[in-house]
Amino acid sequence: MRIGVPRELKPLEGRVGLIPAACASLIREGHEVIVESGAGVKSGYTDDQYDAVGVRIVDGAAKVFEQGEMIVKVKEPIDPDLEHLREDHLLFCYLHLAALPELTQRLCDIGATCVAFETVEDHHGRLPLLAPMSDIAGRLSIQVGTHLLHQPQGGKGILLGGIPAAKRGKVVILGSGVAGGNAAVVAAGLGAEVTVFDMDRDKLEHARALGPNVTGLYPHTADVEEAVAVADIVVGAVLVTGERAPHVVSEKMVHSMTAGSVVVDISVDQGGCIETTRPTTYADPTYKVHDVIHFCVTNMPGAVPRTASQALSAAIAPYTARLAQADWRSYEPLRKGINVEGGQIAHPALQK
Repeated sequence: MRIGVPRELKPLEGRVGLIPAACASLIREGHEVIVESGAGVKSGYTDDQYDAVGVRIVDGAAKVFEQGEMIVKVKEPIDPDLEHLREDHLLFCYLHLAALPELTQRLCDIGATCVAFETVEDHHGRLPLLAPMSDIAGRLSIQVGTHLLHQPQGGKGILLGGIPAAKRGKVVILGSGVAGGNAAVVAAGLGAEVTVFDMDRDKLEHARALGPNVTGLYPHTADVEEAVAVADIVVGAVLVTGERAPHVVSEKMVHSMTAGSVVVDISVDQGGCIETTRPTTYADPTYKVHDVIHFCVTNMPGAVPRTASQALSAAIAPYTARLAQADWRSYEPLRKGINVEGGQIAHPALQK
């Protein structure tokens, strides 16, 4: 199969769908890989490095889409990509269509087969292609939140972990999956007082095991309200596979927070689990609601493209190879990943 990798177009997005090592594996299996010139530069990979493993380099996305049968991207296609996407294409990337009804309709109108990384589900119910970016987004949420608490950034001016004779900061994390779990690891390591909310007792037990400064609670509304009101950072990390994220934190709760506090909503890709969430980009990443700083960038791992591209390629390369086989629909994890096919919405969560 001819596999095309175009350059990512979202603002300040530095990731690439496949790094040279992943391309080399696909080429050894007999596939042809076509990469747009410059697609890997922001991730630290030159055209020469791709060329050295047998990749064909072309100028411009139009040629990638024209010659490719499968298109491997990182983020969902935007208008310039959609101009090139055809009915016979097999698109493999993050889509997050639950929060993007207009894109869903465009993909249906085009008629392409679209398999989303975030809905590929293994035999254990895990999301192996979402996990590496959730790892990164969870860790970044605390790094970014800590920085935004600094007074020059408009924050309340505290050091998250505190020091002797100064109070520790308070972090509330909604959801203790891969993203929320990583956020908890970093926040706990910095010495903050961390409260993690989740409905899964095993996840709460794992959170508590991070240290005596971590509390795990069931998300009763009254307990969420109480914790959010005194939080310095609130991290939204609620995920329902393929569906729009439910609102766990209301605007009223955000209003109760102290001015200069920070909200980081990782689940913004799926619509956000905080009522005041709206999508932003790295070109203009923050806004304020009720004097609370909101960071809701839809491609958070794009800030660390070298790390993110390596982790993503390692995860998706085997699935890309399987997707390139004629009988890929017989492989349940990939079949579960189909979001749109033949002009119709195929994923049950999107159909809802």
